[in-house]
Amino acid sequence: MSRSAHPAGPRHADVLPEGHYSAPPADLNVLDPKVWSRTVARDERGVATVGGIGVDALAEEFGTPAYFLDETDFRARCRAWAEAFGKDADVFYAGKAFLSRAIVRWLKEEGLNLDVCSGGELTTALSAGMPAERIAFHGNNKSEEEIRTAVEVGVGRIVLDSFQEIVRVAHVAQSLGKRQRVQIRVTVGVEAHTHEFIATAHEDQKFGIALAGGQAAEAVRRALKLDGLELIGIHSHIGSQIFDMAGFEVSARRVVRLLAEVRDEHGVELPEIDLGGGLGIAYTSDDDPREPHEIAKALNEIVARECEAAGLATPRISVEPGRAIVGPTAFTLYRVGTIKPLEGLRTYVSVDGGMSDNIRTALYDAEYSVSLVSRTSEAEPMLARVVGKHCESGDIVVRDAFLPSDVAPGDLIAVPATGAYCRSMASNYNHALRPPVVAVRDGEARVIVRRETEEDLLRLDVG
Repeated sequence: MSRSAHPAGPRHADVLPEGHYSAPPADLNVLDPKVWSRTVARDERGVATVGGIGVDALAEEFGTPAYFLDETDFRARCRAWAEAFGKDADVFYAGKAFLSRAIVRWLKEEGLNLDVCSGGELTTALSAGMPAERIAFHGNNKSEEEIRTAVEVGVGRIVLDSFQEIVRVAHVAQSLGKRQRVQIRVTVGVEAHTHEFIATAHEDQKFGIALAGGQAAEAVRRALKLDGLELIGIHSHIGSQIFDMAGFEVSARRVVRLLAEVRDEHGVELPEIDLGGGLGIAYTSDDDPREPHEIAKALNEIVARECEAAGLATPRISVEPGRAIVGPTAFTLYRVGTIKPLEGLRTYVSVDGGMSDNIRTALYDAEYSVSLVSRTSEAEPMLARVVGKHCESGDIVVRDAFLPSDVAPGDLIAVPATGAYCRSMASNYNHALRPPVVAVRDGEARVIVRRETEEDLLRLDVG
């Protein structure tokens, strides 16, 4: 196959169209450790490897597209978060980022707790042996059936998201003769510097009970009066993919102020606060995420300072990293199908997946990196847009990136940092089959979520 059979799109030296990209890296063959998991490297052939296995061998065995998850990296990140916060705090992995029974077992073994937000996630957690008392149950509209299951199995906490839910959970708990531990989720009015759809602490959105107007204080009053509830604390979550700690400082200050008001009105010091998750990861080399120990130090100092000023004992802190743990641990491997240069604009590189396995670019305008991984290349960089095979012009995987100008059909390319919100938000659009998740560790690879089949699609179609 000729690797120069197609006319090239614009090179980096040309005048480039406006877009979401930086200057090309000095060497396209370098796999930036900031965006790739820790066991990813290139072998002597120039082929990318993970856990010591070449992507060519992985593609041969498991096919493409596929998500490859670096188990060594995942476990190391779990340990880093647990060690950073220590025994006087709780780390809940946010299961919505990506959840499977293997993930649950790893979390249990590494000492992390688990946050779920649906009956399906709760069932997955319990089926893999996560103790119910180490589970927190979120969600803005939990069904009575979901609440009843959570109370029956004894989840460690339910996060109350509305006035209706306060009554609903209390009623279910009383009917079962139980007293359920709960937190109240408050919206603190912080404008997080992130995409509109993943900012969750401003008042005009669906989550939580607003501090403004005294609504959160009223929620506390109601919860304290109900025999079926044990109010253990306040929960706040300001958004996702956040790098700036300033928002957490404002949030913590406002939550502590509410704790002081609760003490003054009710004579009760609530023992816990949950500051949520949402810490950002590096999707591109321009991103600069904080390490867990930096985050822990900053949050502990913020809470301790605010509590001291309010004359409160420092409550136990909880955090909920999801993306920050699983996001960097996986990449999606694709095979190139067609190359379409557009003179003066860019080259469209079509792969065998797309928005069915990564909706985030279309949904959030998310930015990703991409690399040629089946070989190295000394060709000039070209501005490329990696697109999928679906019937949508918005079916974009990587909006603007640089690939070698000799990239050709049959090449393998990979998008790093796809561990979070890619498989969990995957769809069957155009009846695409959702890819497998393959865990790789120490020279061994195994499927933890199998690839869907056409039989799976037809099994649900009752005709």
